[in-house]
Amino acid sequence: MNDKIIYRAIIGLSIFVTLVVCILQAKIFNFFPDKSVIPGWVFFLPKLNALLNGSCTVLLLFSLYFIKNGQVHIHKKLNITAFVFSCFFLVSYIIFHATGIVTSYGGSGTVKWVYYFILITHIVLAAIVLPIVLFSFSSGLQLQVEKHRKLVRWSYPIWLYVTITGVIVYLMISPYYTF
Repeated sequence: MNDKIIYRAIIGLSIFVTLVVCILQAKIFNFFPDKSVIPGWVFFLPKLNALLNGSCTVLLLFSLYFIKNGQVHIHKKLNITAFVFSCFFLVSYIIFHATGIVTSYGGSGTVKWVYYFILITHIVLAAIVLPIVLFSFSSGLQLQVEKHRKLVRWSYPIWLYVTITGVIVYLMISPYYTF
């Protein structure tokens, strides 16, 4: 596959995912208008999302360790696993928010502003990092090492921040869940 097709596919997928998430956050569509028809397992998804994010954090840290020690094969497997977990997270996130369940932070004072700062930076950086991670993967899988290194200088710390803050957001908001 040539670079132009890969580039267009990555940009198209990134725009599509961002639009879906924005639509769900704006509550434009409510796929489950009657809350009584929401399957019980859906209420576990926020916890699953935190577990997936936490697992990605650990995988990314180990991935860095192994690449620094020249073990490219293990590094590659860990990153692919982290990417798969992130994809599961995205599907789980979309399913949960497609239900129309509203979650709001109930804290106050300085902690409230810290929460919203973490949440906003998490959301913005999650949208920004998606295409960068995809370009990083593409260059890594094509053995374009220099291009991969340049991209990873940006994608790795942002992706790591997003996975860490995903867990923090869950820990901060979960006491206020009303479901």
